[in-house]
Amino acid sequence: MHHTLRSAALLAAIAAFTAITGLTQSTGQALYTEKCQACHGPTGLADSGIGKVMHVKPISNPEIKKLSEAEMIQMVRAGAGKMQPYKGELSDAQIKAAVDYLRSFVK
Repeated sequence: MHHTLRSAALLAAIAAFTAITGLTQSTGQALYTEKCQACHGPTGLADSGIGKVMHVKPISNPEIKKLSEAEMIQMVRAGAGKMQPYKGELSDAQIKAAVDYLRSFVK
């Protein structure tokens, strides 16, 4: 009986973690699509019209690939180059989710 309860609790914890991870990914993807994709392109390669005109660096660029998650979050929060700052418009959790989604293109 004790083993069954422990197994059920473990399965519940795994299911909750999976749901949260999926929600974060879908939230990041939705935010990226809404706020970032126009310039950074659908896969982070900055191959959109606006991205090309503004000379946005793709996620595959060595300078961009070497940035830490914290550095990328700060760039989104404060703005960088021609990119507007999103502090005040997006929460820290939303910014992190969008950055995590962008970073998933190079994993």
